[in-house]
This record gives sequence, C-alpha cells and structure tokens, in this order.
Amino acid sequence: MADATLELLKELTEANGVPGYEGPVRDLVRKHLEPLGKLSQDKIGSVICQVEGSAETPKVMLAGHMDEIGFMVKHITKEGFLHFLPLGGWFDQVLLGQRVVIKTRMGDVVGVIGAKPPHLLPADQRNKVVKRKDMYIDIGATSKEEVEEAGVRPGDPVIPRADFVSLANGKTYLSKAFDDRVGVALIVSTLEQLKSFEHPNTVYGVATVQEEVGVRGATTSVRAVDPDVAIVLESDIAGDVPGIKPDESSVELGKGPTVLIYDARMIPNIKLRDFLMETAEEIEVPLQVSYIEGGATDGAAIHLHNTGVPTVVIGVAARHIHSDSSIIHRGDYDNAVKLLVEIIKRLDADKVAEFTA
Repeated sequence: MADATLELLKELTEANGVPGYEGPVRDLVRKHLEPLGKLSQDKIGSVICQVEGSAETPKVMLAGHMDEIGFMVKHITKEGFLHFLPLGGWFDQVLLGQRVVIKTRMGDVVGVIGAKPPHLLPADQRNKVVKRKDMYIDIGATSKEEVEEAGVRPGDPVIPRADFVSLANGKTYLSKAFDDRVGVALIVSTLEQLKSFEHPNTVYGVATVQEEVGVRGATTSVRAVDPDVAIVLESDIAGDVPGIKPDESSVELGKGPTVLIYDARMIPNIKLRDFLMETAEEIEVPLQVSYIEGGATDGAAIHLHNTGVPTVVIGVAARHIHSDSSIIHRGDYDNAVKLLVEIIKRLDADKVAEFTA
C-alpha cells in the first residue's frame, strides 16, 4: 500500500524553490492545499489556506517556509565558469564537489562546484578550508559563449542536485530541503487530519517564502492573516552526531518532535509553550526541548506582528541541516502531526485569551 506521507515528503523535498524563486514548489503546495481549504496568496508569493472550524476566531496560524537554501549565478567568466552567491546560509565546507542544477529559461543545466585542485596548492595551503569566494560552478563549458548558448545568465537560481531516499531502516529519510519542506508537509498532513475533527477556531496554514534570507514571507503573510496565536513548524538541529556536546544540543532523531525554548530572535510565549508541553505529556507524545543560539525562524516576524502574537515553534530534528542532504526520522514527523491536531482541537477563545492574560 502506498505511503502517502512518504510520497508527500519526497515530492516536496525534490521540488525546486530557492528564496525568491519558489514558483515550482509553490505550484505543488497549492495542489496539496487546494482540497483542504480556501486558498489565497500574498503579493510576494506565500500561500495561505484558510480552514474554517466551528468559530471564526481565534485565528490560528500554522507557518512553514517553502524556500530552500541555494545559490544564484552572479558572473560568468570568459573561460565559461560561473561565480555564484548564496541564497540562505551555507557552511563552505559542504560545497566542494557538490552537483548543482542551474534553472535557466531554456531548461536545466547541470554543473559541479569546483576550486583549485590540491595538487596545485602549496603545501601550507592544502589543509586550509577553501572559501566560497574561491569556488566556481563548472558546467563543462570552455567559453562564456558556450555558457550563454546553454541559456545560463546572471540571476539564474541554482539548487543542489539531490534526490529523496528512504534509508536502510525504513524509518529515516535522506533528502535536500527538509529545511523547511518538512514544516510545509506538516501543514498539509495536519489540515488533512482536521477534516475528521471539530475545532473551535479558524486555522490558516501558511507556506511562506524567503525565510532563509530574512523571514520576508512571514512578515507579509502574517499581515494578511492577522492571527490570534501562531505555531511555526520547522526543521530543527539534531545533536546526536559526533562532536556535539549535550549542552550544545541534546536533540536526537526518533525521540519526538521538539519545542524551542529560545532562538536568536524569539523567546516563545511561555504560557503557550507550557500548554504545548502539557498537551504532549497528556496524549503521550514524546517531546524534546531545543534551543538555537545562532539562528531564527518565521516566528521572528510573526510574534512581533501588530501588538504581538503568542507564538511557539515545533520542530522535526534533522541531521546535516543546511547542506545538500539531511536526515529526519518518520516517528518524529508522525508525532508532530498527532500533537498539532490535539493542540488545535483545544485552542478555543478562552484558551487563547489565557496566553496574554
């Protein structure tokens, strides 16, 4: 029997959509959300799905960003190599040798990120990290003219060439773009589940754009929704890999979704956070505590909207985040959906009023 969740995650992560160029993944998101509610879109491309419950208010916003980290072509050399700039945060050490796809007006062009080979480096340079400014994309051309004939021009978006793989144990998945297609998938799965339940509110599932370059889609879409409470759905940083100390991250794959107690641009609403944790305990969903000292989420813009919005972040842990391939655990995803549905069923006007009392 087909696994709808696996297929949803595969379809979303393999779709293309770097910041500002979300068109292909947006079309896919609209396809999945259209049967679930009333669709609208803000003027920079975030998709909003309104699902009415038994009451018009409170308005509950679920936000997950559809953009993925990638690059943009910025310059073509006379020899036919492409200089590029990042769209979102990249760790330079994961770039060399990575295959990429340039999305041109004439179709896809495949290339590889290269740099000066170690054989030609002086001995004192061979063990140093190559910086992104010294890298280039090679599409196999021998002149600028060949690059232009292939359809490549400055401003073209570039994405990692990486497919979705269900790993050996069948419980973990490897793909690009789990940050944050996993959050978008959670919106779809949760809204599908809500069709079978009464909920005393109106839910707005929002797939935002341009989060990786400054939470821009959240800034505009929250104005369109004007929510009373918000839950941001994100990929989180797994700490269960060599070299990470428990005080840096104690988050592990397969131990449940996470709740953020802190990130660099938002301290969550404490009463909403506690309500989430108490609900998880009551329905026996394992929940991990997470903190991100060097990053932020769409909550940065959402919680500051108007006079303030009670906001919290639920995450699904991912290993190797902000690279061309990361790993998540299916159990964490399923438990996140279970928790979200239960929270939404309990978010009536009286409960939401408590968060700001």
